[in-house]
Formats: sequence, C-alpha cells, structure tokens
Amino acid sequence: MKKLILSAGLVAFISPLLIQAQNNWEDDFQQIESKVIEWRRHFHQNPELSNREFNTANKIADHLRSLGMEVETGIAKTGVVGILKGSKKGKVVALRADIDALPVTERNDLPFRSQVSTEFLGQETGVMHACGHDTHTAILMGVAEVLSKHKDQIQGTVKFIFQPAEEGPPPGEEGGAKLMIKEGVLKNPDVDAIFGLHINSGTPVGDIRYKPGGTMAAVERFVVTVEGKQTHGSAPWTGVDPIYISAKIIDGFQSIISRESPLVNEAAVITVGKITAGVRFNIIPESAEMIGTVRTLDPTMRSMIMRRMNEMAEGIAKTYGGKASIEWQNNTVITYNDPELTAQMLPSLQRVAGADNVVLTKATTGGEDFSYFQEEVPGFYFFLGGMTPGNEQPFPHHTPDFYIDESGLLLGVKALTQLSMDYLNAQ
Repeated sequence: MKKLILSAGLVAFISPLLIQAQNNWEDDFQQIESKVIEWRRHFHQNPELSNREFNTANKIADHLRSLGMEVETGIAKTGVVGILKGSKKGKVVALRADIDALPVTERNDLPFRSQVSTEFLGQETGVMHACGHDTHTAILMGVAEVLSKHKDQIQGTVKFIFQPAEEGPPPGEEGGAKLMIKEGVLKNPDVDAIFGLHINSGTPVGDIRYKPGGTMAAVERFVVTVEGKQTHGSAPWTGVDPIYISAKIIDGFQSIISRESPLVNEAAVITVGKITAGVRFNIIPESAEMIGTVRTLDPTMRSMIMRRMNEMAEGIAKTYGGKASIEWQNNTVITYNDPELTAQMLPSLQRVAGADNVVLTKATTGGEDFSYFQEEVPGFYFFLGGMTPGNEQPFPHHTPDFYIDESGLLLGVKALTQLSMDYLNAQ
C-alpha cells in the first residue's frame, strides 16, 4: 500500500488559503442543498437492486455530463465515473459513493417512500434504500457540481466513482468494488488516494465519526450443508436428524466467539441468518442448509474462527451420525483507514464540522467493500450523522423503518469538498 507523508507545517501554511477559498464557496453550498435533497428523494423513491441500477446510473451520468466532465459508464455493469481536471496538474483523488438498494419493503409514511417491488431469490419483496446509499449518491453529485464550478482552483484531478452492488452482487455474478478495480477504475488517471463516507442513522446530524486503522469488519458469507438420513417424524431413531444437528452446530459456533476468541483485542461475530430444511411437519428431512456471516477485525482471529467453524461443523455432525461441510465466500476485507492519511485529513473535517463534532469512534462489525479500494491506494472512510438530534430510538440500517434526517446531507457535501481541495492543494 502506498504511504502519504505531509508535514504539519505545510498543512498549517496552506490551510488559511483554503479556508478563504471555501468561504467564497458558501453560496454554492447553500444553493446545492435543495438539489441534493431533491436527488436523494428521487433515488429513494426509485431504488434499484445490486447490478440492476440502470436508471440510477443514467441519471448520475447525465448530471456529470451537464457539468462538462469526462464520463464513463458501464463499469462493473452499471458503475459511473466522472473525471474533473483542475487548472493545474497534480495528484488524483477519488471520491466514491455506492448506488444500490436492498430487498426490503419500506414501512413508513414518507411522501417519497419506495413502492417498488420485485422478485429476489425467488421471493416477492419490496425494494428500499434502507442503508442510505441514496444519500451517498446525492451528496457526491452535489460535490461534483460544486467542485466543477471552481476547477480553476483545483491542482490535480478529482475522480468521482459511483459504485454499484456494494451490498453484494446477485448469486453467480461479479460486481461491486472488486469488479470496478478489476476493470481499471483506479487507473487512467492513476488514483493517489480515495475518500468515502457512510451516513449513519444512529449518529446525530452535525457529527462526523472516524477511526484510524481497522474501522469496519472483514465479512465472510458461509453456507453449511448438513447431511442426515430421512425418516418418519414419529421414529427419529430410525434416521439422522439434520435439523437437530444444525441446532447443535449453531450453538457450537457461538462458543467459538464466547470461549475461544480474544475479544479484548477486537470484536468478532458469527450470525446464522437463514436455515432451510424439510417439506412437511411429520418428516425428518435428508438434509439442511444454513447461511450466515462471520465478521472480524483482526486477520489472525479471522483465520482461527474460520478454521474452528470447519472443524466444529464436521465434528458435531459426525458425533450425531451425519456429515457437514462449509462453503466460504469473502464479501469484504477490513476497511482500513491509512493512519497517515487520516491524520493529514482530520483538520479538514474539523474545519467543516467543528472540532467538537468530529469524534474518534470504535470499530464496527459492519462491512464495506470500500475496503477493496483501500487495498490498492491509501483511503479514508468516515461516518456522517443522519439522526435527528435528541432521537433516542433511531431505526437501524437494513430495516423497513430506516430513516435519515436530510438536514445532515449538506455537511457531507462540505466534508468531501474540503477533503478534496485540501488533499490536492497540499502538494
């Protein structure tokens, strides 16, 4: 991974100039806020699932073209990239927003709530921006418009990356950050550093939270297949019950976390989210399948947990007369904020939000495929407040009641704009 070094003296020297420049932009920020909210509501009302963000991508591309940018579409299926060249040559900074929605049926009375429905993995479901990607997209479109008005003050290039399938591509498909990187999104021009944000429904509007180093978890998807022996439900001793074995395996998995993992070092989570088995109440089935996720923040713990899960599933199943195996799929690596880049850019966040509102936080077991960009170039990923101040019961992400206070979006525009200007002009 590339490293960045910038002396404190240089930051101190250039910052007043940048502050003065930003003060001249305040009218632009005030004018863009209503547009950002309008864009956000449009995307919220018209959500599209991973690798299917066709209309979303078209709207983004049309906007970037209207700003006079070089625009490339169809990257990683539906991704969009806009390139803004400053008046002087310099480094290249990338800004990334994710654009996909989730198979969640919205449950609120917002006038712009989603009423879109579709079939997902054989089930009828609603489609909803239940994680805030609509706000990320709208914020980055706002940043693009503001910066494009002041490209004469930009020393270098800004690459705007609108990424599909952050939530993961459909089974059997490639997608997301990994595919964008594979298709060269960080090349031509080569990116020197990348910034991203995630709005948070549990963080008050006006606050920004960050953490150097590991900030979000590596995520593994697993599928456990348990093989038993089918028999009549009235005589379980004549067969091998894969459902009973599955229950024992789930219980065993949790002991890996509670009794074998050094949780004083970093957090770790094993979750089984789906179990499928059987067709009838009075038949013990032939097999069962469990699907879940493992989330870790430490590479050594990750290896140990996965090894022990393999051993435990096989051993428990054998104890009860069955067989079990696990298939693994890596969804994200650890979201790692380059410590030097984080320290360099922290003053930028403090200038736009106020020092008291930029808070060092702990790592989260959520996962982000922004982490793949950070494996290639230094990156900084932070959290933006989206909760109405004083709300004591915010709705979590990925739920039907998820809610974002739109008054927090302008700070996101200002933060990414300031980060870009400070990084490029600190050369």
